[in-house]
Amino acid sequence: MNNQKIMEDIFQGYKGRALEVLKKFNVRVWGKAIIETTRGEFQGTVLPRAENDDDTHIVLKIATGYNIGIDIFTIKAMKEVGYYKATYKIPEKEFPYTPNLPKVKLLGTGGTIASRLDYRTGAVIPAFSPGELYGAVPELADICNLSTEKLFAVFSENMGPEQYKALAIAIGKEIENGIDGIIIGHGTDTLSHTAAALTFMVQNSPIPIVLVGSQRSSDRPSSDAALNLMHAAYTAGHSDIAEVMVCMFGPTSDEYGFLHRGTRVRKMHSSYRSTFRTIGDTPLATVSLKDGVKPIKDTYNHRRKDRKAKILPYFEEKVSIVYYYPNMKPDIIDSLVDNGYRGIIIAGTGLGHVNKPLYPAIERAKKKGVHMFMTVQTLWGYAHMYVYDTGRDLMAKGIIPAENMLPETAYIKLGWVLGQTDDPEEVKRLMLTPINDEITPREPYNGYLIYQGGVPEVEEFIRTFRK
Repeated sequence: MNNQKIMEDIFQGYKGRALEVLKKFNVRVWGKAIIETTRGEFQGTVLPRAENDDDTHIVLKIATGYNIGIDIFTIKAMKEVGYYKATYKIPEKEFPYTPNLPKVKLLGTGGTIASRLDYRTGAVIPAFSPGELYGAVPELADICNLSTEKLFAVFSENMGPEQYKALAIAIGKEIENGIDGIIIGHGTDTLSHTAAALTFMVQNSPIPIVLVGSQRSSDRPSSDAALNLMHAAYTAGHSDIAEVMVCMFGPTSDEYGFLHRGTRVRKMHSSYRSTFRTIGDTPLATVSLKDGVKPIKDTYNHRRKDRKAKILPYFEEKVSIVYYYPNMKPDIIDSLVDNGYRGIIIAGTGLGHVNKPLYPAIERAKKKGVHMFMTVQTLWGYAHMYVYDTGRDLMAKGIIPAENMLPETAYIKLGWVLGQTDDPEEVKRLMLTPINDEITPREPYNGYLIYQGGVPEVEEFIRTFRK
């Protein structure tokens, strides 16, 4: 092994000034170190760093399980007192087959579905194969007979139309092969986009299709990864709800998870475990290992024994969302038209408004055959463009109100529609015909309050005032 390779092994990811500090004190990555700083003494395991990270911090896994970054300019001394290099492998245990349990297929899109913390080193070891998942989350064996297939290896921000279509086709094949339920492991950042896409691309499914992720990795004491996966497995294998759903934490406690319709769910907080909320409606159901799946909504698509589903893997990529802001200039829309975009979703203010300087660009886009729909930035509520002159003017110029579709859902649906037709009347008809509650006739009285907490908690609160 050459010297460069040895250095890479010893100082994984460190560079520049941070690397020089490690060399100075002869401390390696995976070394247990005592670090004296101007802020006191720290002990823990030195962890690797990503290639794009800065060169002014050393990352330490401390005894609590958390990672901390130590500013190199505060370091007075370092001493390595032990060393154990992580091996990125979870010991596999054969996933047991239980005759009476449902067959569930986990489709991976990239990222860590579940993981196990190596407490000796601080490493988070990813798990994906059935044997690895059984080793990481053994409770899964009591829920279902699990098989897995990794379709992609991409971060959720890199998911897009090609992945949506491939997922839809793969789901169709699994349904034909007789699977009882499907789990899709997915990063949380664009989880709702994929859920919306699959709602449109996989229609009339006879089985549950459950998207799941985690907000906090398994090295965190507050990780939601294992519980979300168990809830998703139970839903996929045992639930009567045969729809595309997102399964994530409900309240901030660990009491239950929510099942959200793929067209009405949105990530509402960057780090909370209870980040996913149904917007403009109530969630489909709660799920827990204790109580199973308890429907909240009265109507949903029921599980069936047939193997029939409509797979419609279409998507026009030349579609965009424009988030209106005060003083927006017409060149924003002009540039989309000039670059061949076929559809534009506008997230307008209030009931669906933009400023007058955009009018000429909107008229030009209409003449070029660009399909334009209005959604609202408020997320809750409807695009009511007939109330004020501005809204009526915009409708006269060719912008169609998209009712209470979420902006991201409208973007996904317009891409899906334009993948099938460019006829203006047919585009309008398909966009305004609900597939699965992306447009609802009204918002329930308790829909807005769901943002503040779990459904049972909200109901209990409301009952104290509604005798």
